[in-house]
Amino acid sequence: MADAVGPKAHRAHDEAVQQAIELLFFAYRDFTARADAILARQNFGRAHHRVVYFVGRHDAMTVSALLTILGITKQSLSRVLSQLVREGYIVQKTGTTDRRQRLLHLTAKGRELEKLLTTEQRARITAAYRAVDNASITGFRDVMLGIMNDDTRKRFAVKAPKS
Repeated sequence: MADAVGPKAHRAHDEAVQQAIELLFFAYRDFTARADAILARQNFGRAHHRVVYFVGRHDAMTVSALLTILGITKQSLSRVLSQLVREGYIVQKTGTTDRRQRLLHLTAKGRELEKLLTTEQRARITAAYRAVDNASITGFRDVMLGIMNDDTRKRFAVKAPKS
């Protein structure tokens, strides 16, 4: 059965997909550049940034919850988390209801690092959102959700941000 869409439309679609890949690449490069430079001065990498960011977003989160969010092994997290704890960016406290839990908190030093790493990122997203209408913001969110795996997408199923 022949496709109703002709070869020219397929080429245009393929080009749009290729351009989307490039847009994601360049946007992510520019989005992370300043944070990467700050991290490098601390002998940290992007994994450190992710840990600091999510612990900052979810104070008193468990190590297990962080592993789920990051989708990494305990061994990988242990290396990064140990360094952040040792250098005073994160503290681990025993859970009050379940003493087996280790709850993670940013220290004042950790909050300062998180702010330093994400201030420009927030400004970039804010400026981009201000330059478009609400339908574009919703469309962007829909595309980002569409790129994610089903399990990851579930994190955002209920929480639509208010414009």
